[in-house]
Amino acid sequence: MYIFDRHCQCIYYHDWHRGHTARAAFDPHGDPLASHPSGGGGGGSTTTTTTMTDPRQGMNMSLEEEGKLVYGVVYSLRNLVKKLGKNSQDGFIAYKTSHYKLHYYETLTGLKFVINSDPNVESLQQALRQIYTQIYVELVVKNPLACATITNGQVNPETMGAEGFRNGVDRFVRSLTMFDTL
Repeated sequence: MYIFDRHCQCIYYHDWHRGHTARAAFDPHGDPLASHPSGGGGGGSTTTTTTMTDPRQGMNMSLEEEGKLVYGVVYSLRNLVKKLGKNSQDGFIAYKTSHYKLHYYETLTGLKFVINSDPNVESLQQALRQIYTQIYVELVVKNPLACATITNGQVNPETMGAEGFRNGVDRFVRSLTMFDTL
């Protein structure tokens, strides 16, 4: 599962069934909500220390590159759906390949929640909406520490209630009936 902020930054990543550990990509202390500026002065970019290997395709990709790729696919498909669709009320909510299904939910504030599952799983948009409303809003948005650490209009992810949020998402996703197919 990925969460992207309105500035295209991956502020959260978690996977349940792949062989690599996502935590090391965002924080050497195991905190996927923490992003650390890279030495290049890029402002909001993250330092990536892990390489992920996709066993089905044998390709090596850093988690930062993977996050950018996922965001690029979502961004492109969302814009395509908006341009082609007459009724843009629902918009882009999922796409399916022979290997996986990508589920998408975007909030009014520009947060983008993305989760991959087995291609036969029904829509998880409601589950993503619940993660936002019941977990993210309660443990991140209403967190007074997050409000106290706004710098240049951005919340510092290191103080977003990372542990409670991570545990809440983990419990919620594991409780889904289709958990084994995510």
